[in-house]
Amino acid sequence: MIANLKYTHADLLTMPDDGKRREILDGDLYVTPSPLNYHQKILLNLTFAFCKFLETHPLGEVRFAPLDVIFSEHDVLEPDLLFVLNEHREFLQDWVRGAPDLVVEILSPATEGRDRVLKLKAYARYGVGEYWIVDPAKQVVEVNRLTETGYELAAKRTRGEVIETPLLPGFALPADDILRP
Repeated sequence: MIANLKYTHADLLTMPDDGKRREILDGDLYVTPSPLNYHQKILLNLTFAFCKFLETHPLGEVRFAPLDVIFSEHDVLEPDLLFVLNEHREFLQDWVRGAPDLVVEILSPATEGRDRVLKLKAYARYGVGEYWIVDPAKQVVEVNRLTETGYELAAKRTRGEVIETPLLPGFALPADDILRP
């Protein structure tokens, strides 16, 4: 990259379709290999749980990676899973253009630092209401809720415990259902 050059979403569209995840944070390009099998199993478990709940409680829509979330021309992220309330449905366009109400990132050794620091700051800056971090190695789900000063850890759930969110009244997701292999 040439000094002072910042990547844009248009640049992403010209890159090869090689199975790697590409994201832009503050104009910097991050490339990550495809996820491991257990990561994808967790994503499947989460997607199934959200979709099953939303069938009988149509409060919004869920999407999963790969799908660009375009916050700005120089901030384009691909959360593992995202949820958008019906009142923000206009964000669901060709890609997601605006802040989802909830995003989930599943940690991997290659992404943990970025997910816990850079993405956390970006999601807060753009107004994502809840940010869940799933840590497969520690078997824990962290629920962070946005406040005026950034994210606050609202809950840390492990096996045998239940995850809830005020965004989805009545949604009670056992951590076991997410973390099972």
